[in-house]
Amino acid sequence: MRKVLSAIIRDTTPPPGMRHPLTDETIQDVRVCLGMITARERELGDEAGETAQRPYYTDAQPTSTVVPFDLGKGKDKDEE
Repeated sequence: MRKVLSAIIRDTTPPPGMRHPLTDETIQDVRVCLGMITARERELGDEAGETAQRPYYTDAQPTSTVVPFDLGKGKDKDEE
């Protein structure tokens, strides 16, 4: 559904300076539909135990770094 609405938006968006062929009411209705789709996707993700992740570019620098940390579990006391 999201892909169809996005395709309609892309196909009907006029060049800058030209009037949009859809009425303001229709544009608002499309926004509401996209919002409902997003809310339902979030609900389904929450029920499935998924964490929401923001999209990112593959060449973007990460904002955090994972550092391996060993608490010494599984080591014998003789090795210390």
